[in-house]
Amino acid sequence: MESSASSKAKCITGNIGEAELKLCDTGSKRAGWNTFPFIIGAMALLMLAGTGWMANLIVYLIQEFHVNRIDAAQTFNVVNGCFCLLPILGAIIADSFLGCFLVASISSFIASMGVVLVSLTATLNSLRPKLCGNNKSSSCKAPSNLQFAVLYAGIALATLGVSGVRFTIATFGANQFESQKDQSTFFNWIFFAQYAGLVLSGTLIVYIEDSVSWSLGFWLCVGANLIGLVVFIAGNRYYRHETPQGSPILSLARVLVASIRKRKLQLPLTSDEFYYGPHGQDKEVDVSAGKNFRFLNRAAVKIDGDTESDNSIAKPWRLCTVQQVEDLKCVVKMLPLWSSSIFLSTPIAVQNSMTVLQALTMDRHLGPHFMIPAASVLVTIMISALVSLALIDRLRSRLPLWKKLTGSPPTVFHRIGVGHILNVLGLIVSALIESRRLRTAHLHHLQNVNDPTVPMSALWLFPQLILVGIGEAFHFPGQVSLYFQEFPANLSNSATAMVAATIGTAYYLSTVVVDLVRRSTGWLPENLNDGRLDCMYWLLGGLGMANFGYYLVCAKLYKGKDGSSSSSLPMTDDVGENKMRP
Repeated sequence: MESSASSKAKCITGNIGEAELKLCDTGSKRAGWNTFPFIIGAMALLMLAGTGWMANLIVYLIQEFHVNRIDAAQTFNVVNGCFCLLPILGAIIADSFLGCFLVASISSFIASMGVVLVSLTATLNSLRPKLCGNNKSSSCKAPSNLQFAVLYAGIALATLGVSGVRFTIATFGANQFESQKDQSTFFNWIFFAQYAGLVLSGTLIVYIEDSVSWSLGFWLCVGANLIGLVVFIAGNRYYRHETPQGSPILSLARVLVASIRKRKLQLPLTSDEFYYGPHGQDKEVDVSAGKNFRFLNRAAVKIDGDTESDNSIAKPWRLCTVQQVEDLKCVVKMLPLWSSSIFLSTPIAVQNSMTVLQALTMDRHLGPHFMIPAASVLVTIMISALVSLALIDRLRSRLPLWKKLTGSPPTVFHRIGVGHILNVLGLIVSALIESRRLRTAHLHHLQNVNDPTVPMSALWLFPQLILVGIGEAFHFPGQVSLYFQEFPANLSNSATAMVAATIGTAYYLSTVVVDLVRRSTGWLPENLNDGRLDCMYWLLGGLGMANFGYYLVCAKLYKGKDGSSSSSLPMTDDVGENKMRP
């Protein structure tokens, strides 16, 4: 590290890889890098605690609560769906009412309560069913209603709490900095803190739960959560708090509600009857009846009683500005592309949960003394994604070579398209590996759920997970980059909310797909050795190819906010410059 000083500030700068860290003493105790240790430390600890119990939830439900294997996977998908969708609700509450600090603090406390309940189910014998007999699964006693109630209450509270932390702490931390460069550096570190917490929870905590004690693993999550909350609150004297200004997501909802309430209103022929804000002469957008989605224009038509004497809005759910209407139109225009990403993520959700079930049936030993926890195999996806992101970042310097070879520069749509293809390839590899696993199980006559593990290494699952990770490194950042480029400036923070909504919806849809397949086929029985999970993967691969075709059509027809075609949108990854919410 190097030190530099001036009459106004003393700074310490340093580099770790591509990330630059700069700590400055500007003479002010408020905001800036003074808040960095508290926010980054809290994020790492809270993510470790929030996902430490979640990562191994499938195995816990199967082994300790005797839940059907497919039902356990379905529960895992529902929890992950909430984990992705509920942060949007937390962001709305923070932006509109309480502010990020209060929402993050309250959510952390709620998460602590939830993990305490989950920990109690692993600690107190009265809160979980008795262990199964050694020989017959029929001797397993089903949990009582009280035991299930305590468990699922804990899961619900813990999920709600950790969801409220994800967006709000990151946004709160970014608001401590004035310059976009500092914000970009901060986001590098906030992502590092999140991934560090996720990797530790998926390896160390999961190993303790599997090999030492469920109770110890869960109580470690409680301790990490409480320490993270204390660290976050301890920095309060350094934080800069901002007054909630209202959520842009709510403003979009107001446009939709106002247009529906005025659906019988005839559209005016001139622009003078539209509302442009308190200062009507500053017209930002010219709306005419001939524009796309013209029914939404009614939300900006002024009628008696909509405005106050100073031309401010009197009824926010009956009148919106022209800018708000145009913002919603921009989002509506993106919906076809957004919908194509839902089924891009749905097979990944199914694959994640089913891979854990596959790992439970396979040989997970590394040497004579160490066995990989089944849930830890999913860490391969994250490691693969991180390595791929670094390589993609390096390859960006070779963009002139791409243009020379193809005749055109790569676009954000190319990046997302590559993610689609890799996702389908991952499903094909999954189907082939599962076919091999089934042949091995049948060869050794392992047709009972209590039979010993299939003599096939769980390392065979790694190729499909590596492909999923590489695919995620292409399509997830590509989607964020697309939304940042195409959304209006005042909605840039909603870009990652769109991606989070995609993932959350995909997890819920995955439960529907699995349930439909389980009800209509015999592919997913309690014992995977007696099923045809490979057929499930082939089905998802076929649907993935169809979805890729749908994506190509949407990308071809899409026109940018400036009227440009999809082929003119460059591939950029500098999302940190736009105050991205992770």
